[in-house]
Amino acid sequence: MPFQSVLQDLRYTFRTLRRDAGFTTFAILIVGLGIGASSTVFSVASALLIRPLPFRDPASLVWITNRDSAGLSGRTTQVGNFLDLREASHSFSDLAAYFAFYGVGDSKLTGAGEPERLSGVPVSENFFPLLGVQPELGRGFNADEAKWNGAKAVLLSHRLWERRFGSDPAIVGRPLTLNDEPTTVVGVLPASFDFASVFAPGSHIDLYFPFPMSQETNRWGNTLAIVGRLKPGVSPGSAAAEVKVIAQQITRAHPERNGFGGNVMPLTEHVSGPTRPALVVLGSAVGVVLLIVCANLSNLLLVRAAARQKEMAVRAALGAGRLRLIRQMLTESVVLSCCGAAIGVALAVAGTHVLARLDAISIPLLQSVRLDTNALAFTLVMAVLAGLIFGAAPALQVPSTGVHEALKDSSRGSTEGKKGALIRSALVVSEIAFACVLLVGAGLLIRSFLQVLDVNMGFQPERTAALRVDPDRRPSTQGEQNAYFDDVLRRVRDLQGIEAAALTDALPLGRNRSWGAGAKGQTYERGQVPIAFVRIVSDGYMKSMGIQVRAGRELSERDTPSSEPVIVLNETMARRLWPADDPLGKFVRADRERQVVGVVADVRHRNLVDQPHSEIYVNSLQTELTWMPVVLAVRTQVDPKSVAEPIKAIFREVNPAVPIARIRSSPAARPTVSLMVPLKLLHRCPIWNSFCSSACGQL
Repeated sequence: MPFQSVLQDLRYTFRTLRRDAGFTTFAILIVGLGIGASSTVFSVASALLIRPLPFRDPASLVWITNRDSAGLSGRTTQVGNFLDLREASHSFSDLAAYFAFYGVGDSKLTGAGEPERLSGVPVSENFFPLLGVQPELGRGFNADEAKWNGAKAVLLSHRLWERRFGSDPAIVGRPLTLNDEPTTVVGVLPASFDFASVFAPGSHIDLYFPFPMSQETNRWGNTLAIVGRLKPGVSPGSAAAEVKVIAQQITRAHPERNGFGGNVMPLTEHVSGPTRPALVVLGSAVGVVLLIVCANLSNLLLVRAAARQKEMAVRAALGAGRLRLIRQMLTESVVLSCCGAAIGVALAVAGTHVLARLDAISIPLLQSVRLDTNALAFTLVMAVLAGLIFGAAPALQVPSTGVHEALKDSSRGSTEGKKGALIRSALVVSEIAFACVLLVGAGLLIRSFLQVLDVNMGFQPERTAALRVDPDRRPSTQGEQNAYFDDVLRRVRDLQGIEAAALTDALPLGRNRSWGAGAKGQTYERGQVPIAFVRIVSDGYMKSMGIQVRAGRELSERDTPSSEPVIVLNETMARRLWPADDPLGKFVRADRERQVVGVVADVRHRNLVDQPHSEIYVNSLQTELTWMPVVLAVRTQVDPKSVAEPIKAIFREVNPAVPIARIRSSPAARPTVSLMVPLKLLHRCPIWNSFCSSACGQL
């Protein structure tokens, strides 16, 4: 019986492998490492590229952006344009949006328990129904709550519900004190929904608020990130063509609004597309490692087969055919490979568990990486294939001419025949070749790493630390705002070990907000006004962040609300506005007309790969904005950790109701972005760019 024959092969295989325990252990470990790495990479690829997005009918979801330009303001859309697009389009069953400029920790939860900073995202009323997400408890938002100054309502994430409220089902309908206002909990979202993993990788979202689509929010400018659901039978390409036409009509009909480009792509492509090149490179590297494993084990099995030539010859003489002996040898190699795969599965489970909890790297869907059934099937297939590959060469060396020829071949003063020696030499050469490919790739990656370490970031993160310092309520007047922050700065600067301290609304490699800023006296075509990242900062910011002043001065205490409005430009912005002239003393039209008093070094605010963008710095005392969030950045003469508690004590004294976040010290940047030609595929990959952003963004 064939089944009995297979069982006989398996029994003999286990007896043989048990007799040679040292070889068996070594071979299983080698295979386990190779298959474990392959399964881990496949699990990541499965989560990002194979597994559908965790929404209803994800293939019909599309992502609609304004323009493919630098800065979030360029890619987001104005409320009026969104409403007009939703009204005019025939390709979509519905369009929804969320407020893209939400801030991390902007929501302050007070009342019962310790005050806590939470991150909340305002979404359109139909955002969750469009995605097919139903609350686990309660309901979604209604029309009354989605109005301007409507009823205050909030949806909780499943994680916050478990952590803060102990999974209490009675939370629905209960009022919470959020930002000093009573806000009713209308529902709890399911654990399967993770907004951050799809739309904001690397972050944690706790709350969801209704965002009003009104004239008031339209005046805020470009703020919305749009998601659409295609009607049945409509392709993304035809929808993109329609949106382009509608966008041109909207722009012509409403010259008072910001322009609207209307770019459409499948949501899957927006989420996972940028990671595909890096995963291809990573998968190729792991594939080469697996080939080296197979070549190595083939060599080991060839040596072992040479010592078993007489055994095979005797078995052939007793009636075993050559195909029967080949099957026995392949059975042994496949069993070895499958045993190694069991270890590989354990390694892959541990590897995916670690990857899914890496918060510092902004990779979409990383939290959903796991060893699922697809990965297990892949592991099984890889185990069988690997066993067949590294067992093929030894199996083909079984004697085909009986005892006499086998003994004659093995008696020529060698432990192996000429044919076996030739195959072994070929395998050794292939191992060396594959190893050289990996070695060259690793060398180029290390060289890229060293080169990126030498990139001038424009600021000095060493001996710096940062802390979120918003007051417990928004100041009612600019004077009240200034008084609060002046008191904070004075107290912190008086601490021992503090070299400099300043406030800012955004740190380097953090969020980017842009303004139009043109030179006074220059005429610009519509849509051609220079765009620059704006930083609202206090005096002393350049010293605190280690940003060099190239010309003029930095913002200082004498730039008060009653003095002439001033502005500081970075070098890129200065060259753009006045390519051949000295910018000092000239005027820029931004939120108001401001005089240029200084030019500072470029800071890489987006990532360490792209060239620096235009930037402007405005003194917080000379803006009418109640700028939030506000971050305290300090430069210390000692270890930043040593000043953490004194700084926290100051804020407990100034305002005990303010939730105190963790003080984050900034290590030296450790980016790993490739600049070398063989690794160009990684140049714009968020796997690498997000790592360098997170490394520097820990300020």
